[in-house]
Amino acid sequence: MIRVTPLILAVALFMEQMDSTVIATSLPAIATDIGTEPISLKLALTSYFVSLAIFIPISGWMADRFGAKNIFRLAILVFMMGSLACSFSFSLETFVVSRFFQGIGASMMTPVGRLLLVRSTPRNELVSAVAWLTVPALLGPVTGPLLGGFLTTYLSWHWIFWINIPIGIAGIILAGIFLKVPDARNPRPIDVVGFILASFAFSGVVFGLSVVSLPALPIIYGYLTLAIGVTAAILYLLHARRTAFPLLDPTLLRHRLFRSGITGGSLFRIGVGAVPFLLPLMLQLGFGLSPLQSGGITFVSAIGAIASKFIAERVYARFGFPRVLGFAAIMGGLLIAAQGLFTAQTAVPIMMSVLLVGGVLRSVFFTGSNALGYADIDNEEASQATAIVAVAQQISIALGVAIAGAILELSGLFHGGDLGLIDFQVAFFVVGGLSALAGSIYLFLPADAGSNVSGHNVPSLVKA
Repeated sequence: MIRVTPLILAVALFMEQMDSTVIATSLPAIATDIGTEPISLKLALTSYFVSLAIFIPISGWMADRFGAKNIFRLAILVFMMGSLACSFSFSLETFVVSRFFQGIGASMMTPVGRLLLVRSTPRNELVSAVAWLTVPALLGPVTGPLLGGFLTTYLSWHWIFWINIPIGIAGIILAGIFLKVPDARNPRPIDVVGFILASFAFSGVVFGLSVVSLPALPIIYGYLTLAIGVTAAILYLLHARRTAFPLLDPTLLRHRLFRSGITGGSLFRIGVGAVPFLLPLMLQLGFGLSPLQSGGITFVSAIGAIASKFIAERVYARFGFPRVLGFAAIMGGLLIAAQGLFTAQTAVPIMMSVLLVGGVLRSVFFTGSNALGYADIDNEEASQATAIVAVAQQISIALGVAIAGAILELSGLFHGGDLGLIDFQVAFFVVGGLSALAGSIYLFLPADAGSNVSGHNVPSLVKA
């Protein structure tokens, strides 16, 4: 069952990852069909992320109240219904609303799927289970752009949403048959005030960062909503200290390994989140490559990520979490920065080699970081932990894109011209440096940190 359970749960990750990449290639066709401009459709992308930000915090309570397996299957159904609604959209407004509805399903699928995995897997098998969970999910970024381009070109853009239906049906059926997970329920009261504050906090931050980095609205709206989000976050932290059952319990950060996984993972993800935004722009605007040529270079990082899943468990068992995570973060960050050294004359095999190795290190890092975070979390706290992890992931990715966009804008203003290679170089150096800093968080951990999960045996001399 160590492979069956994560592969079934990965159906949700596959749909979500493929959906987020497949739609990017189809935006011009969708915009033409519904009578709007492609830039306006960024509102639809933003509405999806706002929906995630609002409903991810409540996913843990939903799983505890109604059963994680039930919510997981319901989330797939909602995502499917949202996909159908997107395919039948006839205007910008209907498409934005449909993507928001689709985001509600996505907000429950990933954190609840991860919760089911943690509850059903012994801690000493968690690294392997996490690796298998993410293998099908990593196929999404590989197949998404190619599949989206094919369906949009030879059929119609509607098919990019219809393909979610058979995948979702298979996921619901397989989950019902094969998922044998203890249906632990904890019907604690819902923190209504906390939900409202968290909704304003996370949606304000995500929406604000999205507008600031990829303006589809006047940028002042981005700064205003960002300020509202930060204010609401402060109020939420004050509220959580006074309530008995907070929606997201910040006291979980008292666990050192969980805190390290959140902090280090978020810092590293800033660079990882910026790369899909920066690299295609540099290849197309800076080097003059076509979207197809650009995609033919960038997809190799996902191949590297998939390949790494088959060595991650042995690497962590041999060397332990601190050393592997520290090395993967530092080298992964440096390879992100190295992409700033690419020029139009750089040989394609060299660029692909950098992206391939970077993909391996990125995947090894996230497999270990995700597993380490649960090393000192018990099953009763797991629902809260998965929701906190999911929120941190969304915010750090949005922050990565926002930082990259801000650097491009500031650099362009500094030299007073159109975007050039130097602007992308500065952005890659900065976000790569931020990702590399994550390594210091793990290198200061004890050598035996998370050994109950990794299976790494530390010599007694080192322990002393």
